[in-house]
Amino acid sequence: MSRTTAPVDSTPGDSTPVDSPTTADAPLTHGLKQRHLSMIALGGVIGAGLFVGSGKAIAAAGPSIILAYAISGALVMLVMRMLGEMAAANPASGSFSVHAERAIGPWAGFTAGWSFWFLMCVAVGLEGMGAAAIMSSWLPGTPEWAWVALFMVMFCGTNLAAVKNFGEFEFWFAALKVGAIVLFLGIGVLAIAGVLPGTDSPGLGNLTGHGGFMPQGTEGLIVGLLASVFAYGGLETVTIAAAESEHPVKGVAKAVRTAMWRIAIFYVGSMAVVVTLLPWTHESVVAKGPYVATLDFLGIPAAGQIMNVVVLVALLSAMNANIYGASRMACSLVARGQGPKALGTISGGVPRVAVLTSSVFGFVCVVLSYWRPNDIFAWLLNMIGAIILVVWFFIAVSQLLLRRRLEREAPEKLVVRMWLYPYLTWVALAGMTAVFVLMAREADTRLQLYYTGGLTLVLAVVGILRQKLAAGKTAA
Repeated sequence: MSRTTAPVDSTPGDSTPVDSPTTADAPLTHGLKQRHLSMIALGGVIGAGLFVGSGKAIAAAGPSIILAYAISGALVMLVMRMLGEMAAANPASGSFSVHAERAIGPWAGFTAGWSFWFLMCVAVGLEGMGAAAIMSSWLPGTPEWAWVALFMVMFCGTNLAAVKNFGEFEFWFAALKVGAIVLFLGIGVLAIAGVLPGTDSPGLGNLTGHGGFMPQGTEGLIVGLLASVFAYGGLETVTIAAAESEHPVKGVAKAVRTAMWRIAIFYVGSMAVVVTLLPWTHESVVAKGPYVATLDFLGIPAAGQIMNVVVLVALLSAMNANIYGASRMACSLVARGQGPKALGTISGGVPRVAVLTSSVFGFVCVVLSYWRPNDIFAWLLNMIGAIILVVWFFIAVSQLLLRRRLEREAPEKLVVRMWLYPYLTWVALAGMTAVFVLMAREADTRLQLYYTGGLTLVLAVVGILRQKLAAGKTAA
């Protein structure tokens, strides 16, 4: 029996048991070990956005970036807890798409699933270009497109093979990222305490000086908050991977339960170290990135090259994980009758057609960035701008509905429980709505909101029409 699907005829309020058996053309393998899943969960919170993109957020918010990351981190923890509750009760490679279909209806699963697939595919192209730029800087004269092609072939190959290969790559990528961030935090704490050789404790001078804790006021905090929200994208992959692990329920439960300290230490902790040690106005924070700037400020030898290696690893890890996530989501959607049947072909326990399709789309995005950098690719980027928020919204609504059904039909499956249900679920929904409103207020994010809204609306309309057509055929 496959764990990848949900009943195609489930509708809100139907009597379908939450643990009813489901089927697919062929089952995916359970080749991921617990160590793979644990490290995927651990490394999933450490992306290139944290190492590079946080510089602009610090420049906008100043020391209050600590507060921005704490607020957005709290929202993400609520989302992950909700997703963990549903994933532990019903492990599925379609993850939140399956849960949305069960809770709201097939159109919701269709919309959430294909929007996420589109996000993953475009992101693969972005990460490939970022990694290629680093390689070209190390080896001048080598064309970036060649590096992108090499990376795409390499990770397409690992995902075409057994799922344990994906898990092994992610295990070591995550281990390197975790090691780097822990080392950075260790050095930072020693420097703040004044015990690092050659440094004096900065005290609270950088937190309260240079304009104060909120030098740009609430507007700066809002910009930092919006930047930090999207830096957390990628955590959802662990619930997709859990369906192919040795012990899906145990694995996802453990991953979700440790999400709080991971977010607190890696994101909030590292931002606190950066703005405590380095004045937020320091020009190198944006030019070099906050981590390189901090290590250079402390006089750590070869800091720039060390962090470039870490960023490269983070980008390659994201490419690998996004091809995996996109292919599993596509496979799950097809198995539930929500896409072209060819994409659902499984060979040797791997959805190889879905892997190839997802990889090709990522490479097409790279080609578009060279052919039409000023319009088509920018258009694609705007469309994926707020997709992760749309996904989170579906997660929250699904959990709100499915929790009641689980308590009624299968309470023993609630091995992970959302805190203070339903109150914190409503708090999370209110938080997401607030982020949407803030995006509409800011010129830089307003266009992304419109484009993402347009894509979501189109997918929702197509999903509703498909659902009505399927219902009509069933009735006939």
